[in-house]
Amino acid sequence: MGCGASGGAGKVSKERRRLSVGEVEDTQGGSDVDDEDLQEIRGAIQALSKEDVMSILSESSGAGRRFSIASKTDAGNTSFANKQMEEAGDRVDREELGIGYTCRKGLKPESPNQDSWSIMRVDDNFSIYAVYDGHGQKGHDVSNFVKDTLPKLIIKEDAFTKTQSYIATLDQSKKMNAQLAGTTATVVIHDHLQKKLMVAHVADSTCVIGQWKDESRTEHIGKALTRDHKPDLKDERERIEKVGGRVVFDGYANYRVYAKDGQYPGLNMSRCLGDLLGHKDAGCSCVPEVNSYDINPLHNCLLLCSDGVWEFIKPSEAVKIVMQFPPAKAQQAADKLAKEAWDRWMKEEGGQVVDDITVILVYLNVDKAGN
Repeated sequence: MGCGASGGAGKVSKERRRLSVGEVEDTQGGSDVDDEDLQEIRGAIQALSKEDVMSILSESSGAGRRFSIASKTDAGNTSFANKQMEEAGDRVDREELGIGYTCRKGLKPESPNQDSWSIMRVDDNFSIYAVYDGHGQKGHDVSNFVKDTLPKLIIKEDAFTKTQSYIATLDQSKKMNAQLAGTTATVVIHDHLQKKLMVAHVADSTCVIGQWKDESRTEHIGKALTRDHKPDLKDERERIEKVGGRVVFDGYANYRVYAKDGQYPGLNMSRCLGDLLGHKDAGCSCVPEVNSYDINPLHNCLLLCSDGVWEFIKPSEAVKIVMQFPPAKAQQAADKLAKEAWDRWMKEEGGQVVDDITVILVYLNVDKAGN
């Protein structure tokens, strides 16, 4: 989650000090989409929304079982409730594959669960795992749209910038309010044949790989495969300030980005999707960092989580929690990590606020016996 305060740039209320967005002034702005392009992009969005993800997977891959599981927006307001999900494609035993997931609503009475997630897989070919952490008043709408759109585009074309242009078009058409609402996006393409991971991300939904520390295989450690895009990073600050944005410490835990002459967007991240005013006036970017990694025999799990997990749990600690469970109990492992994250928030923040918590867990190097 992520924004800053209206009383003065950098100052946020105590209960929102760890959230992506604090209270901001009610600022509205226009979209950068030219009117002449609007109809064409609307048509593209409409056509993409009608495309079945299973059909896209069939066109882009060979034989093999195909399935998709993803979160589904709901209006539930119960804290720590699991978000609804939807499935498509072949029926599979996901724990046989060593996959677990959970998406829990935080302690934020003013909004529904704003996290979204998705998993697609073609057996013996590739998988796509993704987590999206929405922020701002309508952040759940943005994260849900990106969840439905970005994986389809990743299979077909330049996904992140295209998705951002679609968001701008929907905002201009009054079908989405994304002026001060947006989402993180962390997407992993897992090539099962080449044993490679391609990781693309904006913002701070960190991807972590778990592995044995050394050949003795006596200790698990975790390594972040993504860096959090924070405004105080040297290269991020330079880009923001070059276009006139400001980076201000909020007095609690975060540096936040603001427009030159405004008390918005107050984001504690420097890259994101949506947040149209942040992109237009404050130097935010939708361009992802993309890196590729080889999977080696010491690697044992992959974690994609929203910052509701990472706020109080370090990568190696998270890996040690889930690796208490075998691949066949991947779901129990994901639930355990989510509950531990919830308990840490309750302790550290005195029960005042808990961010939404999403975990995707994938065991790596699993043999046919599930080991």
